[in-house]
Amino acid sequence: MSALCLAGVRRKTGGGNNRSSWLLLAPLLSSAVPQLTVPPCCLCPEGSHRFQWIRNLVPEFGIASSHVKVLSSPTEFYELMKGQIKMAKQRVVLASLYLGIGPLEQELVDCIEMALERSLQGSGPSNLRVSILLDFTRGSRGRKNSRTMLLPLLRRFPEQVRVSLFHTPNLRGLLRLLIPERFNETIGLQHIKVYLFDDNVILSGANLSDSYFTNRQDRYVFLQESPEIADFFTELVDAVGDVSLQLQQDDTVQVMEGMVHPYRGDKMAYCEAANRRVMEVINSARIRQELLHTQTFHSNHAEGEIPLSKAPKAAGDRQPKPDTWIYPLIQMKPFGIQIDEIVTETLLMEAEWGASVYLTTGYFNLTQAYMDLILGTRAKYQILLASPEVNGFFGAKGVAGAIPAAYVYIERQFFSQVCCLGQQERIQLQEYSRSAWTFHAKGLWLYLAGSSLPCLTLIGSPNFGYRSVHRDLEAQVAIVTENKALQQQFHQEQEQLYLRSNTVSALTFDQPSRYVKLWVKMVTPLIKNFF
Repeated sequence: MSALCLAGVRRKTGGGNNRSSWLLLAPLLSSAVPQLTVPPCCLCPEGSHRFQWIRNLVPEFGIASSHVKVLSSPTEFYELMKGQIKMAKQRVVLASLYLGIGPLEQELVDCIEMALERSLQGSGPSNLRVSILLDFTRGSRGRKNSRTMLLPLLRRFPEQVRVSLFHTPNLRGLLRLLIPERFNETIGLQHIKVYLFDDNVILSGANLSDSYFTNRQDRYVFLQESPEIADFFTELVDAVGDVSLQLQQDDTVQVMEGMVHPYRGDKMAYCEAANRRVMEVINSARIRQELLHTQTFHSNHAEGEIPLSKAPKAAGDRQPKPDTWIYPLIQMKPFGIQIDEIVTETLLMEAEWGASVYLTTGYFNLTQAYMDLILGTRAKYQILLASPEVNGFFGAKGVAGAIPAAYVYIERQFFSQVCCLGQQERIQLQEYSRSAWTFHAKGLWLYLAGSSLPCLTLIGSPNFGYRSVHRDLEAQVAIVTENKALQQQFHQEQEQLYLRSNTVSALTFDQPSRYVKLWVKMVTPLIKNFF
């Protein structure tokens, strides 16, 4: 049945590249994700969109496009979060690399405190639960840090607040003792960015830090009244939280009872336990959604409308038929989970002649596989990256200050490959430039051949680099829509980002700001997999 869907995709896209989608997807389909006994007509219904093969890997959430809003600025992102926290009644779930320590971050914590206070004022027990997932190494850096920012909440509301700190299993033993604090995060991080309030979800690449609320450009999509998607990401954050260290009121950390310690316990046992816990979330949500699709298929013929909630709805309480589909793509290579990598490679490989792919990353350091696919396939690519001046490491002290130059060196090598292959017309690099701002946007927009609007976008935490694929915990979503108004929103988002860019040419690298010292050129190949 899965093969039928994939064969359909390959027929529509022209297939036949150097590798097939089926070969890419088969290892994951045959092991991590169980096959389901659902009628073929429900897996590949007539008229289904061409990306429906993704639901062979992950749950598919169908929603109305009116529930999706694209945000454009850090301020809009910050103000929306504060407003959503204040209105939350059941749950606030925040997953980020870290929480900053400035006044804007404190205001966010104060909003959570007010929401918790309000929840205690009712006559019955408080229903509001707050779950925060951060990275251990980044969140513990310095005397004042993410942990100290959250301790007052934890102490005042111990029954309602959970703070989990993920510690990569790869940072252990002598390595953990020897690597300095600023550099230990190069080994691996919790990099997922999901911000969730009751049944509303913000998916982004932005962290919870002042620059991301003011002058650091990122991407943000707001999914409103989407209980199934909110449930999924709540369960995902809970799962990662369960295999993380739990912050205690005295600023110590503990492992959950029965869980293997991430860096003191057996590494293989820990990774296997983490894999089971996360895949349980993905598989159970996938089964729920397949059952819903089966129910939908029959109710579709009977009524022409689709219930969006898991619970049966009363007659007259129906939602409009979905025209937009959300696929959560998870990448946790330390745990043997590589769904995002598989889907991204397949999308790049299957992009047809005449299609356009807009790909953006704050840190241009593509994996070899992604580079090979871009250089070897037929679609047109416009790749947006940070100019050195808007790189987040620009002006940093010590070795970190050389990182923008390392990215310039990687960029120049890729540009040289494009030129050597005579692909300058098909593959263009563009550098984002904006005074007093930094650039952190990442993602992809896919325009099918003959279309002036994108039908698919990827948005979330991955940067398409080695770290995203191999070291860190990542999550993004593929959003597929048939709705022209929502396609227009995504198109405008892409245009606004690319409007602030300059096209890269051979002359670009003659500029003084693109000068790369010899030692940086020598060191970059050795360290490029760590940043």
